[in-house]
Amino acid sequence: MASINKLSSLLLPLLAAGAFSAVAATSTAFAADPEVRISIQEHKFSPAEVKVPANQRVKLIVLNKDDTPEEFESSVLSVEKIIPGGNRATIFIGPLKPGRYPFMGEFHQSTAQGVVVAE
Repeated sequence: MASINKLSSLLLPLLAAGAFSAVAATSTAFAADPEVRISIQEHKFSPAEVKVPANQRVKLIVLNKDDTPEEFESSVLSVEKIIPGGNRATIFIGPLKPGRYPFMGEFHQSTAQGVVVAE
């Protein structure tokens, strides 16, 4: 009986460590979405071209540094989001096939233009 207790006391920490490793491996398998930051200032997107990994969902964080609202819009990305002045929005896109996906600021279409490039 003493040898069973000794064996249990040796195996239990190993089993716990193995279970923790399995949880850690699973957590990394569900790593956070890649994140891209875009600013709106003077009714222009910066950067105007953003590169994202193809075939992955991506988190866009769009910060409107202007005092006025802007609408981040892209028909090809199926996104329409009004961002009040001085605020930010989080927008998830994808997974995208390799290619170019234009977006614009609907309130200032002549200046607020950009493109997402999935590679």
